[in-house]
Amino acid sequence: MLSTATKRIAPPKRLLYGPGPSMVEPAAYEAMSHPVLGIRDPHFLEIVGEIRQGLRELFGTTNRMTLPVPASGSGAMEAVVSNFVRPGSKVAVFAAGAFADRISIMAGRQRATVARLEKPWGEVFSASEAEEFIGRERPDIVAFVQAETSTGAYQSGRAIVPAARAAGALVIADCVTSLGAMPVELDDVGIDAAFSCSQKGLSCPAGLSPISVSQKAFELLEARTEELFTWYLDLRLMAKYFEPPHVYQHTPSPPLFYAMHAALASIEEEGIRNRWARHQRAGDRLVKGLVALGFEPLVRLPENRIWHLTTVKPPVGLNEADLRSRLLEKYSIEIAPGLGQLAGKILRIGTMGPLATDENVDFLLEALRACL
Repeated sequence: MLSTATKRIAPPKRLLYGPGPSMVEPAAYEAMSHPVLGIRDPHFLEIVGEIRQGLRELFGTTNRMTLPVPASGSGAMEAVVSNFVRPGSKVAVFAAGAFADRISIMAGRQRATVARLEKPWGEVFSASEAEEFIGRERPDIVAFVQAETSTGAYQSGRAIVPAARAAGALVIADCVTSLGAMPVELDDVGIDAAFSCSQKGLSCPAGLSPISVSQKAFELLEARTEELFTWYLDLRLMAKYFEPPHVYQHTPSPPLFYAMHAALASIEEEGIRNRWARHQRAGDRLVKGLVALGFEPLVRLPENRIWHLTTVKPPVGLNEADLRSRLLEKYSIEIAPGLGQLAGKILRIGTMGPLATDENVDFLLEALRACL
């Protein structure tokens, strides 16, 4: 066995050009070294409150119920699904990627009926398709993935929400990849409940995952008379910690909160619109360079692409696994393979946070060129 008295971990330095985790904001690393405080310490609660306000600004919302769930992005997904999907309800899922499939599985485990509108992975849904699907199914809940991490496709909620509103359905959105690097616009679009993560657009370590719930949706949740199938992710219980008198439900990790606070402060200092523009420029530059090297974008139309997560098909005859291995060995660069039905067929390349610059994009392209 290892002796903790003599052994110290020494992870190699990597450049995380994958779909997440992304490179951690330097200020977030520094913040995690501060002293751990008690969960009701006034200074810590002040930090928590400032984080919640910062998240509202990124989500584009005034929702009071905006808070970080102590879990990964999939934990936040399950929190939203398990709180708003009732046994016997119908959930309409716009399915064109691995994480829409995950929502479907979670909804099914809540004993709901799941109706799926499917398209080839990498495509997005139109308003007419949404209107026909929702009008036919008449669901209680509509769920879609705003930024599909498995395909690199960006789905506008404006194509889906009007039809959901006409049907009286609650709208759930997966914003795991979009938050912090692209506009989310919950209030303008009309999304009722959304979830994200910390390790992508926010440039933080994984472990805290923001959610935001509209007042209408939270009132519906509070009106539920039956017990949920989850206790830890019961948002009615969790919310009591984030509001006075800060009732204990779980133990938050202060270092993770410090990191998120520092990352949000960095975003505020840069300016959120400047940050969005930087990520868009970096993504456009990367796609142009990849095409010049013989790669083919999976998402055909530029307006349907996630700015900071590029998915491409390798040139004919290129083994993507070998390419990833060479990049890691020679340049300490990590990029990611495809998931699910796209495994072995595409590469997923992230330019998030500190890596969303001309210099870092050009460095990656030069490394790719050298490894082809």
